[in-house]
Amino acid sequence: MGEETYKPGMRLGPEATFVVDPIDGTTNFIHSFPNACISLGLAIDRAPVVGVIYNPWQDLLFTAIKGKGAYMTRIRGTAPQKLPVAKSPRPLEGLGTTLIAVEWGSGRDGPNFELKTEVFKKLAASRETGGSMVHSLRSLGSAALNLAAVAAGQMDAYWEGGCWAWDVCAGWCILTESGGIMVSGNAGNWDPELESRVYLAVRGAPAGQKELVEEFWKVIGNRKMDYLV
Repeated sequence: MGEETYKPGMRLGPEATFVVDPIDGTTNFIHSFPNACISLGLAIDRAPVVGVIYNPWQDLLFTAIKGKGAYMTRIRGTAPQKLPVAKSPRPLEGLGTTLIAVEWGSGRDGPNFELKTEVFKKLAASRETGGSMVHSLRSLGSAALNLAAVAAGQMDAYWEGGCWAWDVCAGWCILTESGGIMVSGNAGNWDPELESRVYLAVRGAPAGQKELVEEFWKVIGNRKMDYLV
């Protein structure tokens, strides 16, 4: 399954299926911005079990196999480094201490876009004005690379709506094998489907994952992003 072969209504089955995006970060690719990648996932029973993400411009390779950990390396010479990068990851201590990955997406109008921009503003705004005052927001321009950065512990979380399975399958496996968690980008669902299209990824940490998710969900409130599946 991939963007180029997808047809409306196509869904993953229980059989082993490669879920592939040959160029994730197409806008970056078009502009010669060196932050795009090949994203190759394998799903069994509709769940990610293998993930490979490679950014050839930066020679960054992220890999994971379910139950065997996640790794980052450079093909041209460095030994694989187990993820997360930090040997002793810091606890998560609330949104006010986090670096969050977000994306604008291709849909720039309607309820989903309005909700996204309202949440972006509330995350970034000062506490005096009712915001969360996160350290900052980042957009790498690639869902797969955002997930890889969270898995590496370089980002604390990634909130997204509008992605497809081929955007997140490989990164999801890498994230969970690094100790991170994937929940719904809409409040209340701790166990989203691979094809749910709305995601919140949180890095591995010795404490604070559940609390960070619940704090983020409070920012969203009872509103929901809704995308066709």
